[in-house]
Amino acid sequence: MNAKELRNKTENELNKQLKSLKGDLESFSTNVLQGKEKNVKKGVFIRKDIARVRTVLNEKGNDNA
Repeated sequence: MNAKELRNKTENELNKQLKSLKGDLESFSTNVLQGKEKNVKKGVFIRKDIARVRTVLNEKGNDNA
C-alpha cells in the first residue's frame, strides 16, 4: 500500500481501512503472544500502514478546513 493509492480513496474508505488495520494489529499481537505468529516484523509493517492512512486522513481533513 502506498500513499498515492490512499489519496484516491474517500474518507469513509480510509476510516474502514484504518479500523481493519487496527484489528489486524490486535490479532497479530495476540498471535505473537500465543506463539502462532513467527514473523514478528509483520507488526512493524502494519503500524506503518496505519500511520500512512492516518496521515492521508489528516491531509484530507486540513483541506476541508
